[in-house]
Amino acid sequence: MIRHLLLGACALLVGCAADRVPSTDAEVERLAADVIPRVEQTVGLSFREPPAIAVRDRAAVERYLIGRLDEEYPAETMADIATAYRLFGLIPDTLDLRAVLLAVLAEQVVGYYDPDSVTLYVVEGADPAQIRLVLAHELVHALQGQYMPLDSLLGLRQENDRQMAAQAVLEGQATLASLTAMFDEERLRELGSFWGDVRSMIRDEQERMPVFAGAPLILREGLLFPYLAGADFMRWFDETYPDTLPFGPRMPQSTEQILYTSRYQDGDAPVTLRFGPAPHAGDLLYEDTWGQFETRIILWELTGSESLASAGALGWEGDRFAVYRHTAGDALVWWSVWETAQAAEKFAAMLERTWGRDGRRWAVRRETVAGLPAVVLLDAPAAWPGWEAQPGVGTR
Repeated sequence: MIRHLLLGACALLVGCAADRVPSTDAEVERLAADVIPRVEQTVGLSFREPPAIAVRDRAAVERYLIGRLDEEYPAETMADIATAYRLFGLIPDTLDLRAVLLAVLAEQVVGYYDPDSVTLYVVEGADPAQIRLVLAHELVHALQGQYMPLDSLLGLRQENDRQMAAQAVLEGQATLASLTAMFDEERLRELGSFWGDVRSMIRDEQERMPVFAGAPLILREGLLFPYLAGADFMRWFDETYPDTLPFGPRMPQSTEQILYTSRYQDGDAPVTLRFGPAPHAGDLLYEDTWGQFETRIILWELTGSESLASAGALGWEGDRFAVYRHTAGDALVWWSVWETAQAAEKFAAMLERTWGRDGRRWAVRRETVAGLPAVVLLDAPAAWPGWEAQPGVGTR
């Protein structure tokens, strides 16, 4: 649900060297001058104007992260999102979501592109070999910013699934293009299958980072998804549609389309759900859409099995959840619609086998929305009046 605050290259693709050397603006600018033509050739676009390049020490980078976090997720919004995460069992009650998110980002970031200042920043002291790859990745983002409105794509509010799909395209293109630009064909062949050796290398590198390794599953997988699934999608797209890019009307609309390219190819758009009036539910605290990918993460947390979770999320067509604040306590309502009755039943049965919170009442109900099989999960205190008049949804 919480997307990356910036189009920044984390230390995903190469290991961190033991010996660090200082980096100056001039040194990084010289590296960038060599990398820029490679990136332009790989992406097939030319810079209208190359971005400024600058080096920042880690303290300055962390201040930037804090500023962006507080700008995009003010304290009240962050608290509401944390409440939703807790109700879904994605984080423990005692976890400080903002602090953990900042710690993960600070550990990960090596360089980032800031669209507001049109500047590409590199963290001081990073290894030169790593900087070259980070520059290539971030230069792709700078090119993207010159050819499409990044703010409108990544600034969507309470449209989590669509925003995550867009970010997968942006990060996936940057990941794939930076590898292609920096490694010749022989070196890429030495790396083996992208989704074999390289994919494993990315995950292994992340797991060696202690803050990332200790973060909740929803944050770890949410961080990796745009890079790995996004690069997988872009690899397929480049082979299938070699003369165009997935921007504008071609932009995927859901994480389902990223994960299952046949859905994208068939134009299978997600069903948009919206809550109607709910006078008995309480004050609406927060609402959003999980999407197929994060529905899978929720099931993974519940079942402890990635494969069971993937199977349980198959057939997803759309969803919407809401958290209501009532004097009786916070209430969670999660509607989802499914392609077939069998898919809906599998999902409902999986929830019934695994859901449950101490001291709270919960129920899984089978419904129908716009002719589609639907499942609604309710979790609230026993005294919540919404039990007798549950909040409903419609399609848009």
